[in-house]
Amino acid sequence: MDVDRLLPTPEAADLIALTREIADKELSPRVDEHEAAETYPEGLFATLGEAGLLGLAYPEEYGGGGQPYEVYLQVLEELAARWAAVAVATSVHTLACHPLHAFGTPEQKERWLPAMLEGRTVGGYSLSEPQAGSDAAALSCKAERQEDGGGYRVTGTKAWITHGGRAGFYALFARTAPGSHGVSCFLAPGTTEGLTFGAPERKMGLQAVPTTAAYWDGALLEEDRLVGEEGQGLQIAFSALDNGRLGIAACATGLAQAALDTAVAYANERTTFGRRIVDHQGLGFLLADMAAAVDAARATYLDAARRRDLGRPFGRQASAAKLIATDTAMKVTTDAVQVLGGYGYTRDFPVERYMREAKIMQIFEGTNQIQRLVISRGLAVAEK
Repeated sequence: MDVDRLLPTPEAADLIALTREIADKELSPRVDEHEAAETYPEGLFATLGEAGLLGLAYPEEYGGGGQPYEVYLQVLEELAARWAAVAVATSVHTLACHPLHAFGTPEQKERWLPAMLEGRTVGGYSLSEPQAGSDAAALSCKAERQEDGGGYRVTGTKAWITHGGRAGFYALFARTAPGSHGVSCFLAPGTTEGLTFGAPERKMGLQAVPTTAAYWDGALLEEDRLVGEEGQGLQIAFSALDNGRLGIAACATGLAQAALDTAVAYANERTTFGRRIVDHQGLGFLLADMAAAVDAARATYLDAARRRDLGRPFGRQASAAKLIATDTAMKVTTDAVQVLGGYGYTRDFPVERYMREAKIMQIFEGTNQIQRLVISRGLAVAEK
């Protein structure tokens, strides 16, 4: 992958070059082995952290990279083109840092944020529950305040946690009171006594980074682990998800680009009836449609990111980017399998894995049906 990127500064261009170097050296040689064996890439996230790639979108004063979102997302796309699971986990880590950065007190940020942004501890996002996926207001995991400022006792089950059991901290959302305004946010250490994790889910793709359930059995979180105010949890969660949807859009675009690159390379080498298959108009037009779709997905997420960087509303555009990019990834990876024919259905080429990995991107960070709901509500508000 060597996308010709329009970057805002020479520093951003250097960052993309560094990302490509690291991704080609550390990700590309390891992805097939770990995905096939379903084994965790020990030490890899520490390497990304040391290179400064795990806190790019956050301020330098707390150990972040101080980069605009449009640059961070293009870094994420580069990672996804080599290893989707690692890119998704990086996006989730960035998502998990958002509550503390945006809603934490200065003391909380000074205490915990540098280790998070420098990648010395990797984060997970713990919002969903077995009965509360798209409907976040229906969550039932409880955080009960103890008398005399003794913290909160957390009891319940959380689900679908990327990096579950491996992360050093979790952005945890739990119920402190009844109703939609009764959800609160906590910064929970991964080593909290009374916190255990289930076996990794047996997934269709993204095998190298675990997704698990978490079980809170009266675990105690200290008072200062509350982020924001009691009852502010859903506001915090939805604020974070607007950013997370852009991350998934970038990951999906990188995955689609990788599938396109593989299909184009194959079409330029494979011959039928005495001609390269790329020279057959039917296949050439298919590749053209794939390339146009990838370009459109990239333009859509960059438009939303630039709105965010300018301080303008971007929630509807983030949902549109997530919807368009992930649907594009599903179609482009499927078409890549078709281009390769029978070989595309084998594990000798990566496109079958790309196709499996693309499916989940239409589901997490809010299903694409939920994105349509968000977009339609935004249009309804605009009509008033």
